[in-house]
Amino acid sequence: MTETSARERDQVMIPRLTGAAWRHAPGRAPTGAETAAAVGELREIASGRADLLAEVAGLLIGYYRRTAEELRARAAAYYCMAAGAELELIPRWIEVGCARAAAARLIPPAAAVERQVYAWPEAV
Repeated sequence: MTETSARERDQVMIPRLTGAAWRHAPGRAPTGAETAAAVGELREIASGRADLLAEVAGLLIGYYRRTAEELRARAAAYYCMAAGAELELIPRWIEVGCARAAAARLIPPAAAVERQVYAWPEAV
C-alpha cells in the first residue's frame, strides 16, 4: 500500500471512529453493556490502529473542552481509550483539538440574509 493510499484510508477512518464514539456516548455515566457495545464497534473499525483511536480521543477532549458537550465528548474519548487507544499520544491530539476549536471560534457567523417570501402563483 502506498503512503498516499494509507493516508487516505486514515482520513476516512477518523470520521468513522469519531461518529461511532459520539453516537454511543450518553450524556450520563454509561452502563457496562453500552461500554461493551461501543468498544466492540470501535475496535472493529480501528482494526488495531491504536494511534487513530488516540487521535480521536484527543481531538474530542480538546475540541469540546469547556463547552456544553464536554461530558459527552469525554465519554466518547473514554470509549476510544477502552478500545485500546495509545494513551501516550492523546495529549498531543488534545492540543490539536484545542487549536481547532480556537480557530473555529474566529470564523465569523454567516450574515443574516433577508428572507424573500414567495407568493403562490394564481391558479391558471
